[in-house]
Amino acid sequence: MRHYGHTLTMSRSILITGGSGLIGRALRRELADNNGRITLISRKRMVPPVPREKLFFLRAPSFPNKLLLPRDQYFDAVVHLAGENVAGGYWTPRRKERIRASRITGTRTLVEAIKSLEKKPKVLLCASAVGYYGDAGERELTEASPRGTGFLAELCRDWEAEANRAAELGIRVVNLRFGVVLSPRGGALQKMLPAFRFGLGGPLGDGRQFISWISLRDTVRAIAFLMTKPEIEGPVNLTAPNPVRNNELTRALAKALHRPAFLRVPAPILRLLLGELAREMLLCSQRVLPALLLKHHFSFQDPEILSALQSCLK
Repeated sequence: MRHYGHTLTMSRSILITGGSGLIGRALRRELADNNGRITLISRKRMVPPVPREKLFFLRAPSFPNKLLLPRDQYFDAVVHLAGENVAGGYWTPRRKERIRASRITGTRTLVEAIKSLEKKPKVLLCASAVGYYGDAGERELTEASPRGTGFLAELCRDWEAEANRAAELGIRVVNLRFGVVLSPRGGALQKMLPAFRFGLGGPLGDGRQFISWISLRDTVRAIAFLMTKPEIEGPVNLTAPNPVRNNELTRALAKALHRPAFLRVPAPILRLLLGELAREMLLCSQRVLPALLLKHHFSFQDPEILSALQSCLK
């Protein structure tokens, strides 16, 4: 592993794509609290600022197909979070093409734009996902585990390969393999809350599949942490140290909401309604551990599922 020999402090200039999404907005707040100068790549300026944010815009009318960065502009770090919502609907062939293009073509476009800069950023942190590992059953998975099979595994492989092209420019590349990010403001938890609040929640399938999760605040803290660690490159699992089975997640959420949760959704129904998406996102088992974050002594504020849910639902 290369050591890049420089440390990035948080009060620097950061370029973010996908800055209006769940993770992007929370990351902007974290960076603003540390005096970061944020530049967003956006097709429009209608992105609400966060408190104390020093916000600038670079317009990208046709991103992800075209992006021009001012050659003399300098960014200490680039965080690439943009991409079509994978869980936004049934995976038709056309939708899968859009998902791939938004990530693979979009990342290629960004790396080419970075290549044109006179002074390159120190680090590119590019989103990926634990979908890389496929359905792994009971096995514990670390960053050293092999790639699995399926649409998401192949998508993550190709996505990371495009980001890794930035390493040829002397840029440290970190592939952020996100687990299920817990927040009531977006993602899986937001979709689950209405049913659970009415006492209509329950396990998916047999409920034994492992869910690798992480709180939103630990997600953005981990990204900020990785910016400042020149010795870390390549894939990093952004998951809490204690993955849980779907049954346990269900019980914890019901307890946090003081509601019952016993209406199990049979696996055949999920496969009928959502097809490939259900098999790869709802019913597959991924017991992912954040081995690199733990090795480098990252401190999780939300290591346990019940307290994490109680905290984010306050």
